[in-house]
Order: sequence, then structure tokens, then C-alpha cells
Amino acid sequence: MYRSIYKQIAEETTANIRENEHRAFECSIALLKLAHNAGRGSRESVDALLYVNRLWGVLLEDLANPENGLPDSLKASLISIGIWMLRRAEDIRLGRTEDFAALIDVSETIRGGLAPA
Repeated sequence: MYRSIYKQIAEETTANIRENEHRAFECSIALLKLAHNAGRGSRESVDALLYVNRLWGVLLEDLANPENGLPDSLKASLISIGIWMLRRAEDIRLGRTEDFAALIDVSETIRGGLAPA
């Protein structure tokens, strides 16, 4: 009996985490689209890039945690994506590029993978 209750709680917790991550990526995408329309250097750009940095900072910290239950190969792939996202955001901030499209595309792909079943 206790095992089934624990299993249900664990499944609900995992679903809640995925839902929160899905919402975080939805917010990131919305901010990035506003920034894309407003252009690099705009207030919208600053807000979007700050959000991307914070989001990926939290995700990378979690992915590096030994208690993270994801398969190592998936963690490694997500860490690589996160590092790329942070570098791309920095390139935009420094004016090396003005293109937000790649950040939006990658974020939409990840959001899709987090969509509720």
C-alpha cells in the first residue's frame, strides 16, 4: 500500500516539475519573441536575455547535480544545449549577432519535449 502511494506522489512530483519547466520555457519564448521584434539593445532584449541566463543557470545547476535522475547521455546533451544558449545570448548582448531566432527555435523544441502527455 505504501509503495503505491509513494509511487503516485513521485509521479505527481515529476509531472509538476515538467509542468513548471514547460511554463518557464513558454515565458522564455514569449520574452525572446518580444526581444526579436524590438531589436537588440531594447529593454525587451535585456529582459529576455536576463531570463534566458537565469533559466539556464538553474537548469545547468540541476543537470550537474548527482541526484538528477535523467540518463547521463540526456544530461550531457542538455548541458551542451544550455552552454550554447548562454553563449548565443552573450553574443546577442555584445552585438556579435542580432538574431534571436535560434534561441527561440531551440526553446520551442525543448518546450515541446516538456509538453504534458
